[in-house]
Amino acid sequence: MINNLRRRFIVVTMISVFVVLFVIMGTINITNYLNVVSNAEKTISLIRDNGGTFPKPESEGGPGLAQEGEARAEGGSEGTVMGPPPFFGRGDRSMDLEAPFNTRYFTVTLDDNGNVTATDTEHIAAVSSGQAEELALGLWDVEGQIANDQNGFEGIYRYTSYLTDDGGRSYIFLDCYRELNSVHNFLVVSSGVSLLGMLLVLIMVVTLSRRAVKPVAESYEKQKGFITNASHEIKTPLAIIEANVDVMEMMDGESEWTRSTRNQIRRLSSLTEKLVFLSRMDEENTRLPFMEFDLSEAVRETAGSFEGVAESRGKTLRISAPVDCRYNGNEETIRQAVSLLVDNAMKYSDEGAEILVSLTKQGSKNVIRVENTVDHIDNGNLDVLFERFYRPDESRSTETGGHGIGLSVVRAIAEAHRGRVSAEGRDGKRIIFTVML
Repeated sequence: MINNLRRRFIVVTMISVFVVLFVIMGTINITNYLNVVSNAEKTISLIRDNGGTFPKPESEGGPGLAQEGEARAEGGSEGTVMGPPPFFGRGDRSMDLEAPFNTRYFTVTLDDNGNVTATDTEHIAAVSSGQAEELALGLWDVEGQIANDQNGFEGIYRYTSYLTDDGGRSYIFLDCYRELNSVHNFLVVSSGVSLLGMLLVLIMVVTLSRRAVKPVAESYEKQKGFITNASHEIKTPLAIIEANVDVMEMMDGESEWTRSTRNQIRRLSSLTEKLVFLSRMDEENTRLPFMEFDLSEAVRETAGSFEGVAESRGKTLRISAPVDCRYNGNEETIRQAVSLLVDNAMKYSDEGAEILVSLTKQGSKNVIRVENTVDHIDNGNLDVLFERFYRPDESRSTETGGHGIGLSVVRAIAEAHRGRVSAEGRDGKRIIFTVML
């Protein structure tokens, strides 16, 4: 149990770290990519608005471009205050004078029949006119005569296409290799750093998790020790009390008081046995001996032993199990689980209830179900009933002699067979317990 708790602690921690890193790195990388797209769109829009080339730079409040150029070349003259560098586009301070020299782009214009009418590759050396035309014609085949402007990526080129005044289509391609390569490199580096960080966190969590669960482990060991010692201490007084009851019945005969005492002895003995069983099942090295047996026969015989009890209480017990259903497991504990489920149905079902015990196959799984009607039950999942000492109705449990631990034993047996259990309320009047092996 402690090892399972430690593993869950490690898994939850690593999932949390992964989610946080994924969100952070994903946000940063997506933002980088969107910035590349946004800057490319601004540059393309600037070129498009100027007829396919960069506009002439305009100075904002400083000396004229020629004068400023001369002043910069001469290192400035005494008494002359250097104005801010010119920028492209009025009010757009995103690109300075170096933009034309740092930007590689080319344009292709087609007529309404898809024939090339103009090509400009003067601003890029890596693309020939033929390659530019081939790229534009490939997009023309895809887009056809779409009236709306189109944009996107074609390899490393961000492009925009728009209709010209004569009904043709013009394409502007912007080389984004450096920007995309920078985004890719950052993605690789950030992913590598994140994985390395997760590895370091994993090492730290694995190293420190033992210390983190140590208080729980110590408390759990003390609890197991208490249960084991208490069970042994209780057995001796119970044996003495039972012997004294035998002597009293030999001397004075059986009475209401001796019968009540024997019932309480049986109840306390059953509780002690179940507590010891659960304590033993919680131990990490506990392995039940498995062997193949007839599961159908085990279910029929165990549930069938309650037919007399059901009849005496005015209840109906129906059993449905296929013939010769073989299963590799611990027959004794499986029979105990079925007995506990049927006994629970006998105790907590309503008057004249119908109790159904069934064994079915679902693929490779064996499914044992015990259904019974009740006076009232909440609909939906009721797995809380498998918690130790959980009793939704204290008064009813006192009347029936239950102590809220039988279903916990059923769950422990199912988990020991790598199975699972569940409880479900339906129609407010029926409860279904399922054991899937």
